[in-house]
Amino acid sequence: MRMNGLAVRGRGFSLRYSALTAIAPSDFEIPSGGVTAVIGPNGSGKSTLLNAIAGLVEPSAGSIEVGAESGRLSYVMQATKVNESLPVTVREVVAMGRYASLGAYGPMRSQDRAAVDGAMARLGIVDLASRHLHDLSGGQRQRVFVAQGLAQEHDILLLDEPLTGIDLTTAQAIDEVIHAETLDGCSVIMTTHDLSEAHSADYVVLLAGRVVAVGLPSEVLTETTLVEAYGPSLLHVEKGRVFLDDPAHSPAAGRHAHERSIHTETDRIDLHR
Repeated sequence: MRMNGLAVRGRGFSLRYSALTAIAPSDFEIPSGGVTAVIGPNGSGKSTLLNAIAGLVEPSAGSIEVGAESGRLSYVMQATKVNESLPVTVREVVAMGRYASLGAYGPMRSQDRAAVDGAMARLGIVDLASRHLHDLSGGQRQRVFVAQGLAQEHDILLLDEPLTGIDLTTAQAIDEVIHAETLDGCSVIMTTHDLSEAHSADYVVLLAGRVVAVGLPSEVLTETTLVEAYGPSLLHVEKGRVFLDDPAHSPAAGRHAHERSIHTETDRIDLHR
């Protein structure tokens, strides 16, 4: 399979759950390297698309091809359920990222321990190593799961809303790791509800039950395409700025706030928290 510099390619693909069509027949290409933001309203198919890229969901039509080497794709899901009675430590959870190459019962090698140590250090959770996962805050858990994704050998890193609903310090730490990954040649594909996050990405996929637009942020995040995806009731324009009204993802006290407007003439982000 020749992908010619592409991380992912979809051709006439559609995704369904029973009788429900999650994504109607669409085409898209995501280039290798850099950060690609997948954005769209609730129910637009963002998580479903990541599941399909990860191979967890088979297209009902068409195809989705992934340019990563076999086994070198890492996926950090948005909602990771934790069994509160399971006495698992932070280090053990991060070490699970090595299971893809070791198997669940394979002995940890020196390179595996180094990968776990490095991932924990990058997310600032070394001091939490012996803590039980169920004792952590939401932001701390998010760091742990992202560290687990980093510990796994990967060319493509999939992140489902990694910056949603967490404290600002954690959001900044994860954001730094995301961009550092691209410096090592990794392709990062992340879903988001945040226009600012999408605008700062290298590439954008805009969904609304289908692929509405794909390309550079300046090409995709325009008034025309955003109205097409979100509908005129969720968007309004004031003095050249596009504002997104999304009450399901409004800021909460002490949490990472969504940037909810973009300037359509200069591609400048305006901070409206």
